[in-house]
Amino acid sequence: MSVKKLRPITPGQRFRIAPSFDEITTNIPEKSLLSPIKKSGGRNSEGRTTMRYIGGGHKKQYRIIDFKRDKHNIPAVVKSVEYDPNRTARIALLAYADGEKRYIIAPEGIKVGATLMSGTTVQPELGNAMPLSHIPMGTVIHNIELKVGKGASICRSAGTYGQLVARDGKFATVKLPSGEMRLVLATCYATIGTVSNGDHMNVVMGKAGRNRWMGVRPRTRPVAMNPVDHPMGGGEGRASGGHPRSRNGLYTKGRKTRSNNKYSDNLIISRRK
Repeated sequence: MSVKKLRPITPGQRFRIAPSFDEITTNIPEKSLLSPIKKSGGRNSEGRTTMRYIGGGHKKQYRIIDFKRDKHNIPAVVKSVEYDPNRTARIALLAYADGEKRYIIAPEGIKVGATLMSGTTVQPELGNAMPLSHIPMGTVIHNIELKVGKGASICRSAGTYGQLVARDGKFATVKLPSGEMRLVLATCYATIGTVSNGDHMNVVMGKAGRNRWMGVRPRTRPVAMNPVDHPMGGGEGRASGGHPRSRNGLYTKGRKTRSNNKYSDNLIISRRK
């Protein structure tokens, strides 16, 4: 995937850096794998705003993604690579030999017509899913499970990947995108390759209206509020607002938020940088 710089024929295009969509092969999703999305506008069941700056946005449908890859030893052919409005990565439509169709997160470099499989006996090739115990050392992987059978939970966003660096007993050591080294059960599944759409990080919206299409409303700066609305509000003239803190008074920069007795602490070999 690549990005393109648009000619500044309108103010909104002057700074816009857009995705090229070169890898997209169709704009018609598989109807049987769509599910409706109900928008909340940031309101709870009583109709009160509990999350600010949410609302509007283009209507979307959810694509049901197969994160478990539990159809083992059944070949599947890639029918299309598609855009998914609900995530940064591209998705690929698989047609299995038994007639079933499923969406997966598309790996970087996957082509229409490629044959993918999952299971313990498959080859460690691009897009194949297999347990960490069967993946060669040093292999780049994504869609990594943390609990056996639950489905992929890490390395799912555009351009991310982990690396299998060691195995010892029933655990495998995986280096995550953050730099963290973590023990994962060797029976957990992962997919070979890197997540597609790696240039997503270079995309520039170009105008505020494009964020509105995505359901993001304008954000009010805390220092522009009154003291009754925010701890950083008020003051004569343009006061700095003091130490950055949240609406309920907690420091927001540099304060650790991770639980001191989190269950997975003993699975982390080295923390993220």
